[in-house]
Amino acid sequence: MKPVRIGALTIGQSPRTDVAGEFLEAVGQEVELLQCGALDGLSKEEIDRMAPREGDYILVTRLRDGTEVKIAERFIHDRMKACVRTLKQAGAEMLVLFCTGEFPELEGQVLLLKPDVIMEHVVPGILPKGKLGAILPSADQIPLLGKKWEKTGLQIELTAASPYSGKEEDFREAAWSLKSRGVDLIVLDCIGFTKSIKNIIRNTAQCPVILPRTLLGRIVGELIA
Repeated sequence: MKPVRIGALTIGQSPRTDVAGEFLEAVGQEVELLQCGALDGLSKEEIDRMAPREGDYILVTRLRDGTEVKIAERFIHDRMKACVRTLKQAGAEMLVLFCTGEFPELEGQVLLLKPDVIMEHVVPGILPKGKLGAILPSADQIPLLGKKWEKTGLQIELTAASPYSGKEEDFREAAWSLKSRGVDLIVLDCIGFTKSIKNIIRNTAQCPVILPRTLLGRIVGELIA
């Protein structure tokens, strides 16, 4: 029996070698992972022209060489839709979004798993009342993403530390900040956060932590078992 083909879309450049390993480990079964990125094939100058302006929905992502970049979501809508078509044509039987941003217009023709939608439903199921903390990759995102997390009906506390350019002390500082505000649960709101970062946050804040890449992987594993 052939492994299931999973298509992964990223808002940056593929392949996301920084995400794939821990995602596949969480899936726990042999699959074929196909990847496509919204910024694939673009030059640095073309990507620079996608930089956010005032009022834009800001996305933080990673280029193939590991460089962190910020882009405005509006510039990549069509490119993300093209990735869906590319992955479907390549034989993907299920799609996953390697991003925790909101893409309500993105549809997959096959099953498409979006971490932001998953977490929006999982978090209230875990924490029906109390205080939710979220760590974002950039402080610029706090105004817009605060509105996203308010949909849960929980008290919200936000801080920022980039998984791409941050250092261990940045993650500890973010965790201490949320701990001091009495959060009951922390979400790492970026696909770039790793298991090692999660461990730092959990050990410092002394509360449960949700890591999107492994949550996504475990759900995929359940669906294809």
